[in-house]
Parts: sequence; structure tokens; C-alpha cells
Amino acid sequence: MLNVPTLWTVFVVNFLALGVIWAYVTRSYPNFAAARFWMASAFVGAAGAMTALIRLFVASPLPLLLGAGGVIAASCLAAMGIQRFYDRPVSWRLMTATGCLSLVGVVLFMVGFEHMQLRMLSYTFGQALPLVLALRLLLSPEGRVSPGAKLSGIVILSIIAILLVRTVGNLLGYDLSARAGGQAHAIMVLGLLFLSMTLNFGFLLMAMDRLRGEVADLALLDDLTGVANRRHLLQRLTEECARSGRSGEPFSLLLIDLDGFKTINDTHGHAAGDACLKHFTLMAQTRLRPGDMLARTGGDEFCIVLPSSSLREAAAIARRVLEVCRQDAVSCSGRDIPIAISIGVAEWDRGIGEFPDRLMANADHALYAAKKNGKNDFAVYDPTPPLSPESVGTVRTFA
Repeated sequence: MLNVPTLWTVFVVNFLALGVIWAYVTRSYPNFAAARFWMASAFVGAAGAMTALIRLFVASPLPLLLGAGGVIAASCLAAMGIQRFYDRPVSWRLMTATGCLSLVGVVLFMVGFEHMQLRMLSYTFGQALPLVLALRLLLSPEGRVSPGAKLSGIVILSIIAILLVRTVGNLLGYDLSARAGGQAHAIMVLGLLFLSMTLNFGFLLMAMDRLRGEVADLALLDDLTGVANRRHLLQRLTEECARSGRSGEPFSLLLIDLDGFKTINDTHGHAAGDACLKHFTLMAQTRLRPGDMLARTGGDEFCIVLPSSSLREAAAIARRVLEVCRQDAVSCSGRDIPIAISIGVAEWDRGIGEFPDRLMANADHALYAAKKNGKNDFAVYDPTPPLSPESVGTVRTFA
């Protein structure tokens, strides 16, 4: 025989433990906002269950009402944590209205006039609606990518199924409420206890997956400028080469070098040099299209990957980036440091195949020509003319 008070005690202990775990996650990762909501959900749920236990020793209905309010609030907080996890705005008004409406129904049909079916329907409404609203995020294509989201979605569906069974049973005349107790109620409490713990485990898996993804992203970003680093660039170039190899559609690459950067470091210091790199990054990004990728390959060298772009289109982008730097240099005054750049432009072709280093070598060849032409310029690499097999390639420069 299942003992309901014992089950509720286990519920309290487990949710206190989950609250401590989420508190540790919150302290370790203060920017992970979802963890704060899940921590609050665990502690509020434990407090609600603890309050509900007092009804065994007090004849007043107040502990049961407070316990119901705690469980409803825990459900709302869990749903808001899911919203924050997916960077959605938290529905404070909706969740507050849902919780208050549900609790008013519980009070009305317990204290105002006794009606078990309507009381349990109000209670179930407050528990289920927040989870139903959050379920669409977990079952969306974005959510299905994460194993933790899949598990959480399945668990929420199971919780809703139990709540529906309890509601239908109450409507059919079976008292499955906490006031009635009984083995049917104990079995449901046991099921909800297990599913609630499993749901938090799903949340933990979601958190681990998110944090692991953030660490992976940091490994692909340049520490100083925040753009892609050389590793990310090579990954992207390999993908673009493979894609162009399958489709035959070309893409282009810009190789950029800041002119006189060593002189800036020697004259103004490395802090000024770092500021110039950041400033150039911001300027260049204003002239790129969605889908273009800016990467810093080291020192004062940058690359821009231009998907589905011909050599002519790439030259137009290079001209735009060059012009914004020239305009910024003209507007410099006082202690401002003007930035000048040279750009080499190259386009993928069948001869490059799946070897991005060949494309980078072509862009570097064009960059060398731009430097040789007087700097603050860009040059375009042309593939080897078929009638001149001894030629390595030709370069066009532009003023």
C-alpha cells in the first residue's frame, strides 16, 4: 500500500535537492537565465508540497490552498524557464493571470461552496496550461535538435495525460483529490513525482547541451574582435568548396591586410593596434551581406567568405569595404588613427576543387599585387588563361 504522506515527503526532499542543483548552476553560470526560473520552480514546488503536508495536522483548508498555489506557481515558473531557454520573452502577465484564475477557482469551489469536480478542474487548469504553452517550443524544429528538449517534451505530454485522467475520473464521480487520499491518488502522486524529477533531468540535459554549444562557439571565435577565427574560416571554406564542387556554383574570398599595422603598434602601442582591429571589424561588417562571413586569421589579416558570389560581385564588395575605410580615414582628426587596407580577391573554380588552401593562395597572390601597386587598394586574381599554360595566373588591380 502506498502511503500518500510519505510520497509527498519524498516529493519535498527531491525538489529541495533539485533546487540546490539549479542554485549551483545559476551561481556558476549567471548569464543562463533559464536556470533561475527552474531553480525557483523547484524550491516553490517543494514549499507547496511541504505546506500541503501540514493539512495532516491542521483542520484548516488553508495549508491545502497554499500548497495548491505553490504547485501551480512551480508549473508556471518551469514554463517560463523554457521560454527563457529559447530566448523568448517571458509571459509574466499570462502566467500570473493563469495562476491567479486557477487559484481563485480552487478557493471558490473549496471555501465558497464545495464542488470537488470544479475545484480539481481549476487546479488542473493552473498546472497544465503553462506546460501546454511551453510544449510547442520543445516540439519545434529548434527544440527537437536537443535530446533534453525531446525528453522534456515527452515528459510534459505524460504529465498532461495524467492530469487529464485525473480530471476525467473526477468528472465521472471518482474523488481523486488530495483531500480524499486513497490508492488511486497515491499512484498519481507517485507518477507525477517521477515525471517531475525526469522533467528536471531533461532541463539539465538542455542546459548541458546549450553550455557545450557555447563553449564550441567560443572555440571558433577570435578573442579580440569577436568574429570567426582561422579554425572557423577553414571549416567554412571546406564546406563552401564541397558545396561548389557539387553544384558548380562559384563563391569568392577576400583576403585583407591592414597597411602599416606594425607602425601603428610601434608608434601608438599595442592597445591602439587592438582598437584599430576592432574598429576595422565594425566598419567591414557594415558593408557585408547576410550570409557573408568575416574572419580574423591572425595578426592584422582578415578574410571574408562570400557564398554564391562571382568574381565581379566579390570585387564590388571589396570596393565597398575599401571605400568605408577610406572615408573613415578622411574623417580622422586629432589623435585618431587612420586605417588603410589592401585586399586580394579570388574566386573558386574547378581547379581549386575541395582544397581551400589553393583558394587562399590565389587571394594572397592578389593581395601581394595590391600591396605592390601602392597599398590602400584591391586586386583581383584571374585563373590561368588556357592558352598560357606556363603562366601562374594574372592579377588585375584597381585604384
